[in-house]
Amino acid sequence: MKLITAIIKPFKLDEIHAALLENGIQGMTVTEVKGFGRQKGHTELYRGAEYSVDFLPKLQVDVAVADNQVELVVECLCTAAHTGKIGDGKIFVTHLEHVIRIRTSESGESAL
Repeated sequence: MKLITAIIKPFKLDEIHAALLENGIQGMTVTEVKGFGRQKGHTELYRGAEYSVDFLPKLQVDVAVADNQVELVVECLCTAAHTGKIGDGKIFVTHLEHVIRIRTSESGESAL
């Protein structure tokens, strides 16, 4: 089992949600986060004053899947989140040791 974490631009969430559902992937967690990558933020002009925005608003999307679904989910995320501009985001794939569904006490892949 793997946990796929994607850091994306907020306006891409609906496209990602639709792409995952279209491919039979159910269940994801979305968290509002802030951060920066290579661009290190940017400057903006507000009422004539320039100020620095160091941490940009992003969304973190977490999807837990079986090993055989990893490539499908990564492809969905890459396609749906792509704008071709700086700040499109990142995808991290990590190993899940154990998963338990609280309601039924199921564990392993059946808990996904």
